[in-house]
Amino acid sequence: MIMVFQIITGLLLLQLLFAVWNAAQLPKLGSGLNKRTPETHPAPAVSTGVRRLSILIPARDEADNIADCLSSVLACGTSGIDLEIMVLDDHSTDGTGAIAAAAGGARVSILQGRELPEGWLGKSHACAQLAEAAAGEWLLFLDADVRLQPQALQAALSTAEAQGGGLITGFPRQLTGTWMERLVVPLMMFTIICHLPVPLVRNSRDPRFVAAHGGFMLIHRASYSRCGGHEAIRGDLVDDMALARAVKRAGEPVILADITGHASMRMYHNAGEVWNGYRKNIYAGIGRRPMLLLGVLMLYLSLYLLPVAAVLYSCLTGQPGTAAIPAAAVLIGIAVKRASDAAGRQPVWFCLLLPASILCLSLIAVGSWRGSRSGGGYEWKGRRYL
Repeated sequence: MIMVFQIITGLLLLQLLFAVWNAAQLPKLGSGLNKRTPETHPAPAVSTGVRRLSILIPARDEADNIADCLSSVLACGTSGIDLEIMVLDDHSTDGTGAIAAAAGGARVSILQGRELPEGWLGKSHACAQLAEAAAGEWLLFLDADVRLQPQALQAALSTAEAQGGGLITGFPRQLTGTWMERLVVPLMMFTIICHLPVPLVRNSRDPRFVAAHGGFMLIHRASYSRCGGHEAIRGDLVDDMALARAVKRAGEPVILADITGHASMRMYHNAGEVWNGYRKNIYAGIGRRPMLLLGVLMLYLSLYLLPVAAVLYSCLTGQPGTAAIPAAAVLIGIAVKRASDAAGRQPVWFCLLLPASILCLSLIAVGSWRGSRSGGGYEWKGRRYL
């Protein structure tokens, strides 16, 4: 058994080295780009005058978010930017459209969403309608729960124009309030930093090397057209990842950037929302492959929970001398979590929650699998998804 924990400790040490290196590879939004991305299409000419940018916000029952979102957008510096702001009210039942109109005034256009056609999922249909109505050279799909800092749009366009086209996305800084949020939400960044080589998002044409966050998706109009836009992914449950893969398959560049200094959001507000939100996405996000899900769960439980159980067992049975190697594994695992939390600008003490976080994530993942396996699907914002 000692050898098992020696292997686990060695794997965690390698994981820590990778996580520290990988987090350092995230380009910051607004910074220059040192290497060219592989392209199969000529990059659009970089604008030297006024840049045309459309902010596109799909909103369904976002009465609690839409006013603050629009206020943050309207407070952004727009020197040299021809800015268009559009909100699509996707059949809200809580007055979202009226609140958006009052908050945005004449500077914001409010669209009424059309009925959801057969074969489409709600958010993709809303985004497709916004893109159809937009006039900008660059399209920024923004979720209603995102809050921008004043320099966010300038930084985003700086990175976009340095790239020349394609997609720029990133994970906003995640704000949390309840314990379930603190346990689960930061694991989005954890999975990226621990498993996805960030440079390959930009430097590889392989669509398997991709990550995206639907709350912040900045795409050039030509790239959006070449990849087929949201129509090409109309039935994909995890729409942000599907769109990023479509962009890559079209030969367009993709950047996963550190946007935590320019955007923040609180995705969920209670345990039920966390459970339902992640339950809807986890199994679909790994391609509905049960053996892959089982493998990931076994790996996570072995690396991050088994050493904790061994330490507790050693202490309870009065054999603290056998806990040294498992304790080292626990500490290294916590250090791995801290590396990802630092990349996401999370509080230092969140790393101590790792064992409980992995347990919660595992339970949600099993629930996600069961939702697909049973055929019952998932419910989100009044709509049912299979």
